[in-house]
Amino acid sequence: MRTTSSSRGTRAAIAAAAGLAICAALVTGCSSSSSDKSTSDNASSGASSSSGGDSGEKITLRIGTFGQFGYDEAGLYKQYEAEHPNIKIVPENVTDSGKYWDALKLHLASGSGVDDIQAIEVGNIAEATSKLYDKFVDLSKAPGVQASNWVSYKWAQATTTGGQTIGLGTDVGPMAICYRTDLFKAAGLPTDRDEVGKLWAGGWDDYLKVGEKFQKNAPAGSHFVDSAGGIFNAVVSSQPEQYSNAQGELVYDKSAGVKLAWDTAVKAIQDGLSTGYQQFDDGGNWAGGFKTGKFATVSCPSWMTGTIQTNAGDTGKGKWDIAAAPVAANWGGSFLGVPKGGKHEEEAIKLAVWLTSATQQEKIFTQFGNIPSTVAGLDSPAVQDAKLAYFNDAPTGKIYGQIAKDTVPAPIGPWDGQVKDIITKNGLLDIEQHHVDPKKSWDNVLKLVKDKTDN
Repeated sequence: MRTTSSSRGTRAAIAAAAGLAICAALVTGCSSSSSDKSTSDNASSGASSSSGGDSGEKITLRIGTFGQFGYDEAGLYKQYEAEHPNIKIVPENVTDSGKYWDALKLHLASGSGVDDIQAIEVGNIAEATSKLYDKFVDLSKAPGVQASNWVSYKWAQATTTGGQTIGLGTDVGPMAICYRTDLFKAAGLPTDRDEVGKLWAGGWDDYLKVGEKFQKNAPAGSHFVDSAGGIFNAVVSSQPEQYSNAQGELVYDKSAGVKLAWDTAVKAIQDGLSTGYQQFDDGGNWAGGFKTGKFATVSCPSWMTGTIQTNAGDTGKGKWDIAAAPVAANWGGSFLGVPKGGKHEEEAIKLAVWLTSATQQEKIFTQFGNIPSTVAGLDSPAVQDAKLAYFNDAPTGKIYGQIAKDTVPAPIGPWDGQVKDIITKNGLLDIEQHHVDPKKSWDNVLKLVKDKTDN
């Protein structure tokens, strides 16, 4: 149930996020160390200082994340440990963001099992700012942190009515479509990224029409898309109305955006375009499908490029490319928060500030694909000129940077993450894997949402 105070916090955070477009006048270069940045950049805000770091005390900092944030892959943990010899970073990562969030809430409620730093997915940020804000440190007061370091809507999403900012933005999720050039060629479709983008430039109906053409000549055992849930997330992320209104009230059952996403995903299932996998499933079927060529397209926010590289491995290098999505969208993006009361709260704050600095965000993007949420990121030469060799040297900085600029975030409510998971992991999977009638499956979604959210 919403309390009066939590509803006020939600409304302010959501209204601010919904009313602000992405700031895109971005102006910095990349350097090899946070000490190379000016003091106005949060990269140099004490995270690299010797305060506490040279005391001789051996400190272990645990950081809880989900999916792939790219910190380990880009060597940032090792770099920080080298600059702070008394610090040991222990990453604790899980695949499924929904299970991660449910577990984190239990840990926060019990006061045990909480890591020094905890990631928060954008779909859960409104719940965190409205219901859990008293569990997190106010990072707006951290040394060197300034709201202007981040694109305006990103800062607003993690800030309560009282001005408490419980998370520092990591990335945003401008979305494109990643596709297998070899499978497209085998099905008689163009492979050039500009030509591919034109195939479905009219919208999501055109995307499915391309899928029908692909499926007629598809290599044996392959499908057009990886997952109906992936299609749903992509479509709903491109819509101005999603799960909640500007007051934080759930409207998913009346939302034009949710209806379009549901209908599109159901049609993909009925037309045989999807593999039937669940994205990020525990069994690894979805991850394994990247190596075996089970699907030709994946709805592809910038952070997904790192996931594809990891899952497809060397066998997929040069076979994947990136084209514009049917409709510009933002899917995903996260924050780092510091729970209150940790044994090493001060050092955790320094690490969170350092990891979310413009310098480190640029490194992650150029090496792993997660696009920055910092003002000093999107237009920096390091980002704008970036290409990913794995994706046939796709100019990812220009592709994703432009999408990010064209996207205005929809309102976010405290239940959005739970509703999304119920729709994709219950509703659509029931249709796809258990052949449940779509109407019956949607009725079950309504019941599950009511049971979980009291809405």
